[in-house]
Amino acid sequence: MSWKEKLGLVHIYTGNGKGKTTAAFGLAVRMLGSGGKVAIVQFMKAPKVYGEQKKIEECGALIESFGLPKFVHGKPEPEDIEAVKRALARAKELVSSGEWDLVILDEICVALGFNMLNVEEVKELIKSKAPKTELVLTGRYCPEELFELADYVTEMREVKHPYQKGILARRGVEY
Repeated sequence: MSWKEKLGLVHIYTGNGKGKTTAAFGLAVRMLGSGGKVAIVQFMKAPKVYGEQKKIEECGALIESFGLPKFVHGKPEPEDIEAVKRALARAKELVSSGEWDLVILDEICVALGFNMLNVEEVKELIKSKAPKTELVLTGRYCPEELFELADYVTEMREVKHPYQKGILARRGVEY
């Protein structure tokens, strides 16, 4: 049996701590290093802003970022919601195609937390997954009802963070 025949599980990386996207991208590097095909849909992040976006693409992953070049605070604007809907449509294509060994839906749970998507849409997306596609969902605010559809659920919990001492996000570490 080929190693790819053993793929097809669902991972959720959630919680208020740092490291959800980092863990997902680490898995992407592992998959690429094993000869697998990786696709990443970023629901909230703008394209070509974060250090990992360029490098993972250079390594052979498909990465498509749908976020606007601003943060969503409080109530999302209509254009934020439209961008997330476009990301969802693209994610559905990639997840169900059977072409990818690993698909990462980065910050899809954040979109849920801001009510830009509803949980039923995400459940249907997970259920539409091609049988041998490994699927990763990341982001804070993951509703527990998605946990039952996952094989791995990891919660990153913040214990201490430099932001609490006034140290802002640093290039190469946080972005």
